[in-house]
Amino acid sequence: MRDTVRTSDTFRTRERFRTRDAARTRDTFRVRDLVRRVEAATPPDRDRAVDALRALAILGVVLGHWLVTALVADSGTLRAASPLLYQSELTPVSWAFQTLAVFFLVGGQMGAKSHACARARGIGYGRWLRARLARLFRPVAAVLAVWAVAAGAMLGSGVSLLTVHTLLKLVLSPLWFLLVYAVLTAATPLVARLHPLWPLAVVLHVDLIRFGFGGPAWLGWINLAAGWLVPYCLGATWGRGLLRGRTAGWVLLIGGAAVTAGLVLLGGYPAAMVGVPGAPVSNLNPPTLAAVTFGLTQCGAALLLRGPLRRVLARPAAWAAVALVNLSAMTVFLWHQTAMMAVSVTTLRLYGPLPGLHTVPDGLGWVLARLCWLPVFAGALLICWAAFHGYEAGRPRKGGGGVVGGGGGVVRGGSRVVREGRLAREARHVEKPSV
Repeated sequence: MRDTVRTSDTFRTRERFRTRDAARTRDTFRVRDLVRRVEAATPPDRDRAVDALRALAILGVVLGHWLVTALVADSGTLRAASPLLYQSELTPVSWAFQTLAVFFLVGGQMGAKSHACARARGIGYGRWLRARLARLFRPVAAVLAVWAVAAGAMLGSGVSLLTVHTLLKLVLSPLWFLLVYAVLTAATPLVARLHPLWPLAVVLHVDLIRFGFGGPAWLGWINLAAGWLVPYCLGATWGRGLLRGRTAGWVLLIGGAAVTAGLVLLGGYPAAMVGVPGAPVSNLNPPTLAAVTFGLTQCGAALLLRGPLRRVLARPAAWAAVALVNLSAMTVFLWHQTAMMAVSVTTLRLYGPLPGLHTVPDGLGWVLARLCWLPVFAGALLICWAAFHGYEAGRPRKGGGGVVGGGGGVVRGGSRVVREGRLAREARHVEKPSV
């Protein structure tokens, strides 16, 4: 009898291992098939480094917000705080993860090339602009709708107005970036050939009047457009086929770093390249000359990374990962703060204040605890992505057979990431069947 039971247990164990191994084999084949199809659908002339830089810029912003934004539980409310205010030694974190200039650089490059392609195909400005902006504002509408309902529900359930205001501010404040990006995209035909030194000169004079001659503070908001126009124009210059060599990259990297260091050490600008609650001056709200020159430093580094990135992305698996991130770039950007706040509010209600999540960010213990929370934030963001990435993907094209994108699936619809690179063939009106 015992031998029979032992044999039965052995059989069940073997069956479990076989089932597990079969599932792993199926998953491996699915991943390999997806990688193969993304590779096959990518035009040979696609500059994969551009997509990698855009993905790195978005992920840098996400990690930066998760690392330097704290929600402190205080007398039944939540208030925003920053570890940069309490721990100045963490300032270099803002240098590594404030990557908006790289996003505007890539946006200028792709916007200029896209507009030139549209003109070559006889597509009018209005149709081109609607297509570009639709990719931005479809996912924004979903965020606004969800948070309008959430804010009403929180207020109705007795959550304090201060807490609701704090949460809404964290969700809505990043939208300024999209508004500026939309304005610059709309102005692409006008600024595509504008030299970056012109908007840089505007930023210089605005700061000189503000800080040197005691001008009004509102004058700084001119830099909200002029400051980000600098990397956007630089990207448009890149899109016109210039900046091919490494010289421009080194000049921007070394020159931008030297000027930024001088502005911080001698000009009195803050060293942190993000806004710090309670600080008298913010480099980012509105952008200052130091933020713009630091952005040029990052643009120089990005231009120098093009070669190494192209070599890495020649590997199909690496390229497939970058392509998938880019297809959900706006969803990730718009929902990453929501993911962090959902974790913070839920755990506060269930367990009370927790280290690294609801405590004052005034020591190394908070930093170590926050690092442990990052995978939890990522899991919450994955849930948000699963629920809302379809708004970014839009409707699948009829008959489209691309690899990723479309209606949000991974095997239907045309791939936006790989389609945008088909510039030369589109200009010649050559249509090839999708993979």
